[in-house]
Amino acid sequence: MRIAVGGIHTECSTYSPVLMLVEDFRVLRGEALLEADYFSFLDADGVEHIPLLHARAVPGGPVSQPAYEAFKTEFLEGLKAALPVDGIYLAMHGAIKVDGMDDAEGDWISAARAVVGPDCPIAVSYDLHGNVSQRIIDQIDIFAAYRTAPHIDTRETMVRAWSMLVEALRSGTRPGVAWAPVPVLLPGERTSTEDEPAASLYSDLPAIDARAGILDANLMVGYVWADEPRATACAVVTGTERDTTSKAAEEIAASYWNAHENFRFGPMTGALDAMLEIVERATTKPIILADSGDNPTGGGVGDRADVLKALLGRGWQDALIAGIADRPAVDACFAAGEDGTLRLRIGGSLDPSSAAVEVAAKVVRLDDPGPLAERQAVVQLGGITVVLSARRRPYHNLEDFRRLGLEPNAVRLLVVKSGYLSPELAPIANPNLMALTEGVVNQDIEHLASERRRRPIFPFDRDFDFTPKARLSARWS
Repeated sequence: MRIAVGGIHTECSTYSPVLMLVEDFRVLRGEALLEADYFSFLDADGVEHIPLLHARAVPGGPVSQPAYEAFKTEFLEGLKAALPVDGIYLAMHGAIKVDGMDDAEGDWISAARAVVGPDCPIAVSYDLHGNVSQRIIDQIDIFAAYRTAPHIDTRETMVRAWSMLVEALRSGTRPGVAWAPVPVLLPGERTSTEDEPAASLYSDLPAIDARAGILDANLMVGYVWADEPRATACAVVTGTERDTTSKAAEEIAASYWNAHENFRFGPMTGALDAMLEIVERATTKPIILADSGDNPTGGGVGDRADVLKALLGRGWQDALIAGIADRPAVDACFAAGEDGTLRLRIGGSLDPSSAAVEVAAKVVRLDDPGPLAERQAVVQLGGITVVLSARRRPYHNLEDFRRLGLEPNAVRLLVVKSGYLSPELAPIANPNLMALTEGVVNQDIEHLASERRRRPIFPFDRDFDFTPKARLSARWS
């Protein structure tokens, strides 16, 4: 059996003015794809895996059309050259927005289907924050999505999708997909699977998997910062029996709808000034403050200096801010050298509307792994240490800090651009606070511009009734 492998994986805020380009993606091709940690499970007796292209990027603004078309063209050319194939496995996200295009995943998967024809099964894995459409469902045979947020089951989810494909090819059984949209769009910060009611909703899914005729049950939260028609929560179920699969999708959708008024933020949350008041009274450390509106792992630009400006205004001592994306500032630090002092403008290097500050800074550490886009600088601004990065990126792992000679546990206040904290930072937070800051992924969901979403949808609309209705894939119906 021959299985082609590839895909494209990122998340795009339609409110961001900063387009993602080819250089923003990590691209895996050929043997490098098969050797990557994410894909290291691709090993089964009697299966030859054909690696095509997988492009993955830190979430951000819309992907430029030339970048998307370049990736898709290369993927499709590789797929055509690999024919015949017995199946396709696509590792996707679900919330890509291509500049000037709706439903990029639908476009990508439909293009793959056109190459391989109707008899080749296609399996996909998704982030639970992806948006699904009928166009996507109509092209696939197998679907599996993350069940954790923060995401700690990425590889496990990929294995679920791939394993169903391998079993379908071996047995000759062709699964199908049913889905049930739910008119709810909430941010991941209100729907973390570590908090109720999401914890219980997701813990129910394995029992649904175990039912006769069901292979894989999924609840999709969707991506709220995409103002586009397909943005919605939904249930998606892979099965072998149509009626059972449809009923399971409706059951999951109803459970989410019944709980939609009950979702809340997990950590203590409030306006930036209110959170800083709490920080000033606290006697514990490290306090970790999430700058939620500029979170690059949610699609934020990552170049805002709102929190830095507020801390400077309070004369704060013993804080570490990691990080702010600002390539001109990083370049200036490298020109000054370690121990150099200079006047820096920090912030607003990517989005002109982002908050910025002008400060006197001392360069305390430079990190140069080679490519200019990967360089980092650590600067001291009185009692505040700031990590500057040449590209948009998160600082969610302890190694991110230790590479720079920084110890998160040692500071009184650690500020990260995040929503819910990563699995490595959450255990050391003492306490964990989230500031409702400005940015293209801000948490003021009810007041986001909503010009293209299907209405009604909660929380943009509140006074309406809903009864879920499952829809089958065209390949199954």
